Amino acid sequence: MSASPHGRFPLTLSPATPLSGTVSVPGDKSISHRALMLASLAVGESRITGLLEGEDVLATAAAMRAMGATITRTGEGRWTVHGVGVGSLLQPEAHLDMGNSGTSTRLLMGLLSSHPIRATFVGDASLSRRPMGRVVEPLSLSGAMFDTAPGGRLPLTVNGLCPALPIHWRLPVASAQVKSAVLLAGLNTPGETVVEEPEATRDHSERMLAGFGARLVVEPMDGGGRIIRLTGPASLSPQDIDVPGDPSSAAFPTVAALIVPGSRIIVRGVGLNPTRDGVYRVLNSMGASIVRRNERLVGGEPVADLLISASALRGVEVPPAIAPSMIDEYPILFVAAALAHGRTVMRGIAELRVKESDRISAMATGLMACGVHVEELPDGLIVHGSGGDPVPGGVTVAAHLDHRIAMSFAILSLAARQPISVDDRAPISTSFPAFVPMMTGLGAIDLPQAG
Repeated sequence: MSASPHGRFPLTLSPATPLSGTVSVPGDKSISHRALMLASLAVGESRITGLLEGEDVLATAAAMRAMGATITRTGEGRWTVHGVGVGSLLQPEAHLDMGNSGTSTRLLMGLLSSHPIRATFVGDASLSRRPMGRVVEPLSLSGAMFDTAPGGRLPLTVNGLCPALPIHWRLPVASAQVKSAVLLAGLNTPGETVVEEPEATRDHSERMLAGFGARLVVEPMDGGGRIIRLTGPASLSPQDIDVPGDPSSAAFPTVAALIVPGSRIIVRGVGLNPTRDGVYRVLNSMGASIVRRNERLVGGEPVADLLISASALRGVEVPPAIAPSMIDEYPILFVAAALAHGRTVMRGIAELRVKESDRISAMATGLMACGVHVEELPDGLIVHGSGGDPVPGGVTVAAHLDHRIAMSFAILSLAARQPISVDDRAPISTSFPAFVPMMTGLGAIDLPQAG
């Protein structure tokens, strides 16, 4: 592997044979972030196994260490955390560097807003472009003050208030990060913090908060959705947490096996929380052969092994209501749609425009360069599939510093007449450091780069 003249490390995958084998994917990123944060707020020692050790989660660990928690790696994916207790976080001595992690930033903004702490968040070029206003708005109701760069972006300074005012917030757009930020603010706030979500989003925060001992009630809303009530201040007890495999990461080998003829693989221990498994339900509706085996509960989260076989996919219209359960998986779903028979219509996903990149525009541009017919919409994408034939390929696409864009086009290269190169593999380390070794272990080839 050699760097490009711009210091980037391109990636080109090519299939040698049908993909086969059994793999595991890294621990769930959403659960890993929350496990470190809540364990740092519990009094005593928590033990975490299966923790994702990507750069995003390590940024969360570094931030919690900077505020007083003792966090130690004891083995691969195995960590211990000695927490300081709710309300006892220390003033960090330096800026909190979040790297590329929007989840770390938004959740910690909530956590610190109700602590007597002044902290400045900084990040890389990609994170610094992403707006934080949708989190600042509800958190400001607590009395916390926020200073941001123009456009509500990083660098961002939070001036927490203690005691803070309880927040009652109705989500205008489904967002688990905004919901979680408000709930975390409620941990050190006297009274009842309330979040109304008209559309149910991933519920890892609610499950884990309850597991650590927070006083939390979830009620159904008329017409769907939920109301979450948290009574503070909370007293959290240490826990042992086994993090299941990340369903977002598992989607990449899953789609690879579906689109490379003759493939058959098993992905072990995938978390299939019903608020996170939308991509698998959509793929099944497209004709994918994805069989759940050995279904079980791990730490209160549903988990299964997935048996995936190459399949003839057909285009579908994806219901917008399913978007909250698979918002991070749309880039790889676009790839599956590119190999399907007929067109796949995906709407109601405008949130993708404010992720690590504008994922709708980035994927549309890259897919068109690869010879796929797409129609970009303000809130989505229509992909006209190849009917199972390989896409033309033979181009280099931009990752836009976005791990999911990079991995999605690496997978599409496995079903292209000419290899597709991604301009930089480095962003993949934020969530899936072992992505390339896993894919080569299944039979793909990591083509050498010229230079």
